[in-house]
Amino acid sequence: MITEISSLEKDELRIYSEMTEPELRHYYEPHGGIFIAESPKVIARALDAGCTPISVLADKRELEEGKEAGEASKILRRCAEVPVYVAEEKVLLGITGFRLTRGILCAMRRPQLPDLSELCRGKKRIVFLEDVVNPTNVGAIFRSAAALGMEAVVLTPGSSDPLYRRAARVSMGTVFQIPWTYGPAPAELPRQEWPQAGIRKLKELGFATAAMALRNDTVSIDDPRLTREEKLAVVLGTEGDGLAAKSIEACDYTIKIPMAHGVDSLNVAAAAAVAFWELGLCRHRD
Repeated sequence: MITEISSLEKDELRIYSEMTEPELRHYYEPHGGIFIAESPKVIARALDAGCTPISVLADKRELEEGKEAGEASKILRRCAEVPVYVAEEKVLLGITGFRLTRGILCAMRRPQLPDLSELCRGKKRIVFLEDVVNPTNVGAIFRSAAALGMEAVVLTPGSSDPLYRRAARVSMGTVFQIPWTYGPAPAELPRQEWPQAGIRKLKELGFATAAMALRNDTVSIDDPRLTREEKLAVVLGTEGDGLAAKSIEACDYTIKIPMAHGVDSLNVAAAAAVAFWELGLCRHRD
């Protein structure tokens, strides 16, 4: 059902206009939360991954004559069983605080995450993110992981949520294509023991672990020992400080990207792309 709105008075719109993303994450507790997907491409990939839509908020222009074949119209047809709210652009600007990307938002139920053992089953190349807190970086890392042959992402609980709207948008929806999780269930591994215990858990699952770090006791990123590892986890640390010293010590390798012109490091998302190209399956398929 399509409903045109002109204000924020509907309670159903609070999820778009008032609630923060952390609040949305706990919306249906203890039965999971919701997230907001933005742009037709991101929404389509979420639907393809089996995410359940709750409602849609769209720019009225997406329903204008001649838009039937547009990407947003295709989303509206796929979400025909849920409420669809449409408004003039100026109303949406008041709701969201900024111009929407391609004029459409979709509220969806959060998917259930696999446990770490399930996530890693059958995988050869995975990513481990230690407290990467910027959603833009998380989204960019997922996009590079999808493009360059990494098969899954594990995040510490302190990392940014991949389903935050900005992270999902920057990822171009690949957060719905690359399997990911926050790691072992609390009963298996208390949160306070992360990240070092999480790295040990990956080793138990058969992965060699390679820490990206600015240290002298490193191997080159193109060291053949890395590509010969049947199962490898690339470990990346938080913006600014990088990996904790204990995390580096827990890993099998410490790797460093050679730099020129006195530059000491790359942004974590850029470093991830270099590492995934060098070590991912795209370049080293059997």
